[in-house]
Amino acid sequence: MLLSELVTTTDHVAATSSRLAKIDAIARLLDGADEGDVAALVGLLLAAPRQGRLGIGWRGLAALDIAHAEGPSLTIADVDHAFDELATTSGAGSAGVRSDLLRGLASRATAAEWDFLARAMLGELRTGALSGVLLDAVARAADAPIATVRRAAMLSGDLGETARIALTGGDGDLDAIGLRVGRPVLPMLAATAATPTAALEITGTASVEYKLDGARIQVHRHGDEVGIFTRSLADVTHRLPEIVDIVRALPADDLILDGETLALDEEGGPRPFQETMSRFGADVARELALRPWFFDVLHVDGRDLIDEPLSVRQEVLDRIAGEWRMPGVVTDSADEAERLSREALAAGHEGVLVKSIDAPYAAGRRGKSWVKVKPVLTFDLVVLGAEWGSGRRRGWLSNLHLGARDPEGEFGDPGSFVMVGKTFKGLTDELLRWQTAEFPAHETHRTASTVFLRPELVVEIAIDGVQRSPRYPGGIALRFARVKGYRSDKSPAEADTIQTLRALLRG
Repeated sequence: MLLSELVTTTDHVAATSSRLAKIDAIARLLDGADEGDVAALVGLLLAAPRQGRLGIGWRGLAALDIAHAEGPSLTIADVDHAFDELATTSGAGSAGVRSDLLRGLASRATAAEWDFLARAMLGELRTGALSGVLLDAVARAADAPIATVRRAAMLSGDLGETARIALTGGDGDLDAIGLRVGRPVLPMLAATAATPTAALEITGTASVEYKLDGARIQVHRHGDEVGIFTRSLADVTHRLPEIVDIVRALPADDLILDGETLALDEEGGPRPFQETMSRFGADVARELALRPWFFDVLHVDGRDLIDEPLSVRQEVLDRIAGEWRMPGVVTDSADEAERLSREALAAGHEGVLVKSIDAPYAAGRRGKSWVKVKPVLTFDLVVLGAEWGSGRRRGWLSNLHLGARDPEGEFGDPGSFVMVGKTFKGLTDELLRWQTAEFPAHETHRTASTVFLRPELVVEIAIDGVQRSPRYPGGIALRFARVKGYRSDKSPAEADTIQTLRALLRG
């Protein structure tokens, strides 16, 4: 299959708000795919290549200045092979090899194809082809029951492999996919609410638990064999030996546990998120120890629990996890839920998760059985630039470059602005039209992808926090930034400072 067929389909999907139209378009694409292309095709649709991290950043892509092909010739198999080489190239001289691989791929792609591939590599596709839409499309293309497809994807933890089996396998192959110790499943996800009281109105009687600013882990144990997997199902067992030892000491032989881990400071509070995540990028254990907290159990000693209500799973978890159990309380009282939220925040954690006590474990789905509540922080920042959109946003200035004021010149000239992140989230069509018309009046220069601006426009940004990052000169990056609105009543001199943002870092 040609890559151009995928690009055309994703443009169509991005241009429509109709879920049914998205499903139809993706189903037609899958129906015409070769068997060997299906897994790679699914990865590209989700901007999550099947190879995992490719080690490609926006700086490396922006540095490329390549003449693209006039017409389409790249196939899905060609792209998949190139991604294989990018993912496996390492060691001395690898930077040059990887650069050559990228240049070769870019030169064989048309401009539209390269725009698509760059965003797929960076995880920035915005087509609306989320996993739920994709699974519905797989079911339609394979003429299979959607419930069967969803459960197979949940239990296999691999949407690409599920799609391949659905489209090319025999009768009963999807039904044969079951929960298996050692094979990670997609984690259950949470909706959001503004307050614990609002969350409790959605769930009814619930388990209200701490929400940590840590890393999600899924732990599998069979005898003395332990596997630890991340939210994205990457195997990090060898990097977390202290958690392996803890799980081996639990009173069960076969286990699948869901939980979170983070590092604690000397006072017992959580260390910054980035310090926890540094352990996941190391090939050997570091001095910084991680502590697990388990909040769910999916299997114990031959008994699958995913279809059991949370109340039953918690009874088992209380017996198994002991001191490693996530703090929480079962209640239908708004006052009690609010109290626990205040307690979690005072301890330095993100907030709370409110979970319906009657709900099964719906792996891979973001329903309303779990609802997360954490405070939203807002800051006034300036717009330093904007990138041209793609898909439905093609022709509009979209992804914003955001800067904080540096009054003392700690990271540049006094009074200058320090870039702290990007976001396209929260931009309505009305704002996109306004930006595209307004930004050229503030332009300093531009490239093919980006219009750079004088720091004159103030925008209110909501974030969940900040994290340490070498990507920007201020040493931090915004977490989950989204646009609240422009502040025409404020001047750039009233924008928040880089020092204010850095003060959000713990430690």
